[in-house]
Amino acid sequence: MIKFIAAAMWICAATLGAAIFSFQTSQAPSDAGKAEVKPLLGGLDYVKTDVIAVPVVREASVIGYFLTKLVYTVDPAIMGKLSIPAESLIVDQVYSYLYGSPEVDFTKTTALDLNAFRGHIRDAINTRIGETLVHDVMVEQIEFMSKDEIRDNALRRRVSDMKTPKFGAENKKKDASSGH
Repeated sequence: MIKFIAAAMWICAATLGAAIFSFQTSQAPSDAGKAEVKPLLGGLDYVKTDVIAVPVVREASVIGYFLTKLVYTVDPAIMGKLSIPAESLIVDQVYSYLYGSPEVDFTKTTALDLNAFRGHIRDAINTRIGETLVHDVMVEQIEFMSKDEIRDNALRRRVSDMKTPKFGAENKKKDASSGH
């Protein structure tokens, strides 16, 4: 019995010692002995937006949707000071740019000037905040879908759903009646 108690005490002491040692070694070294380390990529964070869908309105009707997914680099110190989410600012600027820029016309075959698009969004957000929050805007996805394309995609999904066999209550009744 004494050996059992001694072994239990030894295990507890070893576990406690290992825990204390791991906490002491995982703490950051003091500032006096610490060399200044520059963060990777200048300390900027990369933030991805969800897909932003902007309806394109011409002559009081929706002709399609502008879809984009953006990645932007931000200064984490300034980002922490924001009282509203940075993604809300990005979405607002994309809407403002597309609705406020007469040169953006998706009904024509001319291409969107991506450099102007990215630069305008970056500059507009930084001007609105009063500091350089966004350093770069990168486009992960950008496309325009007309109403007809959206309707065709929805129709294709319905047709494929009708062709897909359903394994529900009807099949269970057939199996039960056939003895399987």
